[in-house]
Amino acid sequence: MKKVGIIMGSDSDLPVVRKAIDTLASFDVPYEVHIYSAHRTPVQAQSFTASARENGFGVLICAAGMAAHLAGAVAANTTLPVIGIPMSSSNLGGMEALLSTVQMPSGIPVATVAIGGAVNAALLAMEMLAISDEALAEKLAAKRASDTAAVLAKNAAVEAEFNK
Repeated sequence: MKKVGIIMGSDSDLPVVRKAIDTLASFDVPYEVHIYSAHRTPVQAQSFTASARENGFGVLICAAGMAAHLAGAVAANTTLPVIGIPMSSSNLGGMEALLSTVQMPSGIPVATVAIGGAVNAALLAMEMLAISDEALAEKLAAKRASDTAAVLAKNAAVEAEFNK
């Protein structure tokens, strides 16, 4: 199975990124985690990204806030799918990161999840990998079924209490 590369711009992103890590681990999907800044370590970020396909990666997840150039800089150096997680900030609540991540120029796509949406980033990465991995596709389908059952159980409890 291909690995998921997770790159964050700063270790301050780790509490959110850990949710993606935990989600991938719960599905036994291999991953690597790195801190590379689009601005402070551009050479290292470019080197990692340019060799990602050859190093067994299938999808890259990038978490960055404020200017949030990381996902775009990574996408510019690979044709692997890149998923951006805009991170919240004290300045504008993450809206600046969301807009920086989602507004990529034509030809350099970045899939973007919600501000702080690390779990969805991991799930989307796994859905991409599951295109060619039937066992992973089955695990994802089982999770969806489990999530559906949990909501329906809560619905039944609410209906029993209030719909008399």
